[in-house]
Amino acid sequence: MIFLGLGSNLGDREKTLRLAIEFLEEAKICVLKQSSLYETEPVLRGDAQDTGDHLPKPSQPWFLNMVAQVETDFSPEELLKVAMSIEVALGRVREKDMHEKRFDPRTIDIDILFYGSRVIALPGLQIPHPRAHERRFVLVPITEIAPEFVHPLLQKSMAELLKMCKDKSRINKP
Repeated sequence: MIFLGLGSNLGDREKTLRLAIEFLEEAKICVLKQSSLYETEPVLRGDAQDTGDHLPKPSQPWFLNMVAQVETDFSPEELLKVAMSIEVALGRVREKDMHEKRFDPRTIDIDILFYGSRVIALPGLQIPHPRAHERRFVLVPITEIAPEFVHPLLQKSMAELLKMCKDKSRINKP
């Protein structure tokens, strides 16, 4: 099972997410399931991640987030390239220092959360996503569509990880 996390907090967020799903399909990535859309508060995370603390970023609009389960013949590296090209097509501008900008507003963000049980550690590509299990905006929608999916490193289901999650950021169905 391959899972993608999609989020947007600039422009027409819902339309952008719909277009991202359409673009995935056009790129021969079959979307099997989609979670509901969730509105989530933007947060600044850093060293506070481990404690579950978060600092709201009130100057930013809230995100719309969702998770899609997909199927593709693309390798993880090829899937990443397709995801990034879709982000660019939808107006995403990537800064040179992504570490400093990773919490900034964006028209679209497409992350590979899981690629089956594969574990990949390459520059620019880490699967499973290294913070997926710490983020309610990932765990709530993935639990909606695949509560029994097991994290390949932590050996816990998405439902279990959601119960254990220390992230207290707000997440609502719009």
